[in-house]
Amino acid sequence: MNLVEKDLKYIWHPCSQMKDYETFKPIVIEEGEGIYLYDINGNEYIDAISSWWCNLFGHSNKRINNAINNQINKLEHVIFANFTHKPAIELCERIINLAPNGLNKVFFTDNGSASVECALKMSFQYHAQVGNTKKQKFVAITDAYHGETIGALSVGDLDLYSKVYNPIMLDTKRVDGPDCYRCKYNKERKTCDAECFESMEDYVKESHEEIASIIIEPMLQGAAGMKIYSPIYLKKLRQLCHKYDIHLIADEIAVGFGRTGKTFACEHADITPDFMCLSKGLTAGYVPMALVLTKDNIYDAFYDDYNTYKAFMHSHTYSGNPIGCSIANEVLNIFEDEKILCKNEEKSKYFTNLLNESFKEHKHVGEIRSIGLINAIELVEDKNLKLGFDSDLRVGYKIYKKALKKGVLLRPLGNVIYFNPPYVISKSDMKKIVRVCKETMDEVLESLKVEVL
Repeated sequence: MNLVEKDLKYIWHPCSQMKDYETFKPIVIEEGEGIYLYDINGNEYIDAISSWWCNLFGHSNKRINNAINNQINKLEHVIFANFTHKPAIELCERIINLAPNGLNKVFFTDNGSASVECALKMSFQYHAQVGNTKKQKFVAITDAYHGETIGALSVGDLDLYSKVYNPIMLDTKRVDGPDCYRCKYNKERKTCDAECFESMEDYVKESHEEIASIIIEPMLQGAAGMKIYSPIYLKKLRQLCHKYDIHLIADEIAVGFGRTGKTFACEHADITPDFMCLSKGLTAGYVPMALVLTKDNIYDAFYDDYNTYKAFMHSHTYSGNPIGCSIANEVLNIFEDEKILCKNEEKSKYFTNLLNESFKEHKHVGEIRSIGLINAIELVEDKNLKLGFDSDLRVGYKIYKKALKKGVLLRPLGNVIYFNPPYVISKSDMKKIVRVCKETMDEVLESLKVEVL
């Protein structure tokens, strides 16, 4: 029995209809270096999506490898209740110095979904402990994605992930969020004042007494198709939450650590949330680890004699893992030493220009979206009506399969093809990614008898 056969015999892969694997077999990766992955047959693939958006500095990064080796020979793990260690202390001090002003406390979790769960629980318990017992509900915006544990799913709004679980999810209010491509408030696409915020404002004015927190992905909604929106929306949301004593939870899991061109996406709006969830790029794709940052007043509400049961009784075995912390510290070192944000600014402009040159006039590209090194194109059947392709055609999935044969790993979100590469990407890599994307896109559309130009 070969490796592929053993995989299919024993493994249930994530975000997959396993029946697809009957004809599209799993690819067994042997090693990775930089932006490239290599399978057991010697084929190479450009990782254009940073292996689900987490790999910042390429596969098998020498600096991070060395940091792991140095730490593993000292301490692999220690219980984090009543114990601590240097890598965790250093990491928290550095993160606090980088984070928006006012976020002064750090709580460790082990993945992005868990950090969202943690923030939701902290918000709920805070309000209960300060006497706001009516504040028990959470608010999210349409098309939100915040992870796949039950609480995180509850504050999301993508049926693909959550519909089947509706009977067991938390009661969450979903308010119409920004949709700049199909904006019904500012159709001429002139100066945007986030007019779409009125839906949120109206609901909060009416229901603020029962709202504990509002959660949002700052600046763009990732799983919704890299939908980018105005920082004015964030500014208005911050003001509204402050006015009505509602916590603002910023889910920076996918957009933190330079993805949008700033260290954290909240910086585009110059706001400080009450909670900020961090993961993915935190450890550059090496190990699972996540953080929840929060404010002193929230921390203080839990600080009391133990017999009052005000402590935050939330934990997991690998909280504050020393290896993960050492990786994260080296990630921050690389940002500083190699001036990553400055380099990314130039790369971002180059990549965006390439996409515009290749796709701006394409008959079936409705919108090109760009912020930092995140880029995306939305495929539409009718450009004038902004009408998407029927989901049964699986256009994005077919492009994904064809692109792999040409050596590029793309994993579209429905009919949105996105590019979220490691920061070590070169101009030649960008050219190949865009060329392969256009070739495969046109081949797929031609096979479906769709006019391409």
